[in-house]
Amino acid sequence: MSDVLPLNSKVRFGALATAADREHARRTVSSLSEWGYESIWAGDHVAFMGAIDDPLTQLTYLSALNPSLIFGTSIYLLPLRHPTTVAKMVATVDRLMGAGHFIFGVGVGGEFPREYEACGVPLKQRGGRANEGIEIIKRLWTGEPVEYHGKYFSFGKITMLPKPRTPGGPPVWVGGRAEAALRRAARLGDGWMPYVVTPKRVGEGLEFIAREAEKAGRKFERFGTALHLFVTLGPSYEDALDVAAEHLSKRYAMDFREPAKRYAAVGKPADVAARIDEFIKAGIRDVNVDIASSAAARDAQHEQFAREVIPILRR
Repeated sequence: MSDVLPLNSKVRFGALATAADREHARRTVSSLSEWGYESIWAGDHVAFMGAIDDPLTQLTYLSALNPSLIFGTSIYLLPLRHPTTVAKMVATVDRLMGAGHFIFGVGVGGEFPREYEACGVPLKQRGGRANEGIEIIKRLWTGEPVEYHGKYFSFGKITMLPKPRTPGGPPVWVGGRAEAALRRAARLGDGWMPYVVTPKRVGEGLEFIAREAEKAGRKFERFGTALHLFVTLGPSYEDALDVAAEHLSKRYAMDFREPAKRYAAVGKPADVAARIDEFIKAGIRDVNVDIASSAAARDAQHEQFAREVIPILRR
C-alpha cells in the first residue's frame, strides 16, 4: 500500500473549532496554537439540528489570526453547491491563507435530507454531483480554459482566474466510508477523511483505495489521511462515555451510546491515547479532535488532550 499511497511520515493533531464571535475566535486560535495543535477544522451544513457557521468564511477569518496553522473543512458538503462558485471561493481562500495552509475536505452528507431539499438538490444525486464537482473544480484551478458537459453540470468554455496559491489548488481530501466514497478518494481525491470508523475499517479502506488508485493508474506524491474523531476525557471510561453519549445523542437526535463505544476515544488520557494509537497504526496521519462535551467544558478538554494525550502519542 505504501508504494501506491505514500502517507505522511509525521502525525499531526488538529481540533474541530467554532467561533461564536470575534473575541471567541481570538481566544480559540490563541489557545489552540499555544497548546500545540497544528491545524484547525470546521464542519459544514446549510441547516442542521444545531447552529453551525459557514466553514470557508469562518476558517478564513481564523487563519488571519494565526497564519502559520493549517486549516481545513471536515467536511464541506460539495453537492449542495454549484462547483464553479465553490472553485472560485476556495481558490480565494487558498490565496489568502498561502500555499499549503488549506485542505479542502469534501463529502456528500445526507443525514439531514431537508437541507438538500432546501438547496434544490435531489438527495439521490449527491454522489454523482460530488464526482463531477471535484473534476470541475480541479480543472478550473489550473487557470486554463474549461468546457464541461456532464450529467449534472454543463457549461461552455470559461477561464477562472486568479489561480489558487497552492500549485494545482489545495488538496482535496474525500470524506466517507462507503465504497463509493473510497472509490471517489482513489480516483479523484488527494486524501481520505474517514468518520465514525474503527481502526480495522481504516486499514481496509486504505487497502481498497490503493487497489482502486492502481486500477485508475493514479500516482500520488503524497496521500493524506485525516480522522474526524470524537474525544471525551474523564476520570474513568464510564464517566467519559456518559458525557460523550449524552452530547452526541443531542447533536444527532438519536441514541449515540453504542456508536460512541465503537467509534469514539473516551476515558482517561492513557485510554484515549491507546485508542488513537490504533488509528495511527492503521494509517491515520492527521488526528482531528472533535470534543464531545458541553460547550463550557470544551476548552478544558482541548487543553487536557494537548497536555496529557499528545505527549503519550509523541513518545
